[in-house]
Order: sequence, then C-alpha cells, then structure tokens
Amino acid sequence: MFNLILFGPPGAGKGTQSEKLIEKYSLIHLSTGDILRSEVAAQTDLGLKAKELMDRGDLVPDEIVIGMIRSKVESSMDANGFIFDGFPRTIAQAEALDALLSELGTSITTLLALTVDEAELIKRLLNRGKDSGRADDADETIIRNRIAEYDNKTAPLIGYYQEQDKFTKIEGTGSIDDIFNRLCESINVLN
Repeated sequence: MFNLILFGPPGAGKGTQSEKLIEKYSLIHLSTGDILRSEVAAQTDLGLKAKELMDRGDLVPDEIVIGMIRSKVESSMDANGFIFDGFPRTIAQAEALDALLSELGTSITTLLALTVDEAELIKRLLNRGKDSGRADDADETIIRNRIAEYDNKTAPLIGYYQEQDKFTKIEGTGSIDDIFNRLCESINVLN
C-alpha cells in the first residue's frame, strides 16, 4: 500500500494537487478539511463544533480527527493507498497515525511538503475566499492566524518525518502542471 502525506501551509495547493495525484496513482483521498466541511454542511454535533473552531482559524481536537481517519482507512483497506491531505498536523497526530497504520499492517511511505511564501499564501486564500464562501478564507487576520498555527504546530512534522527518511520538499509555486510534475518525479522514485 502506497500512503503519502501531502503537506504544506493553508493555500499551498494541497487540494488541487491531491485531485491530480489521486487520478494518476489511484489513491483514496483523505482530506480532514473535506471530511469536516461535510460534517458542517450536515450540521451534525461534530460539524457545529468544528465550524466554531474553523471559523476562528483553530485546529479541531486530535481525538475527533483521528477517529474520522480510522473509520475511513478501515473501510478501504483494499485500496492502492491513501493520500493524507491536511493530516497529520501535529507530532501527536503523526504518532497516532503511525500507530493506527501499523495496527492495520501498513505505514506512511512519504511526506511531500509543498513550500510557498506567506505573501503568496495570503493572496491565494483571499482569492479562494471570494468563490468558496469559507469564512476562514475571507479574512486576512484569520488567514494569518492559520499560517501561524501551521508554523507553530504543524511545521515540526518535517523533522519527525526527516528522522524516518520519509520527507521531500517540493517547490509549490509555478503552474499547477509544473508543481504536479515535481510531485510525480518524487513519487516515481519511491513507487
């Protein structure tokens, strides 16, 4: 099973690139953002709590996210692999994911990190906010808070996966196809 984490700050292009990678490599997309937004749209208890947190730019608690991931992985164990988009975001989540996957007889193959400078991230998210209707994409203060959350809590994952020799940095600027080609070159070395 080929399991990869597509990593990067909000606005780095993870969603766009995930779609292309899923099609090319027949992976199952596990986007915690999409899962949470579907819960918000359904107005479940989880969704209402998640909406409150996301509207402030805060992260949803680990136990909620990990429970959703377990359910999705267990229901698709016959897949070629998974692409984790927006998860893990903390060392604790990475450790929990490693434990979960080990329990299920698989592991993370690699983490591919899209790198984009902050000014470009803010521009991308504000543009996306014009069309998406997402409150967390329409307010620059919330966007900056999300980027700060990433820098403080998520960026340390780089070291965690470097220690396991499962980390590759990918330049996240340029055309969508250029970025996709860079990702595929890295994947093809491993696959």
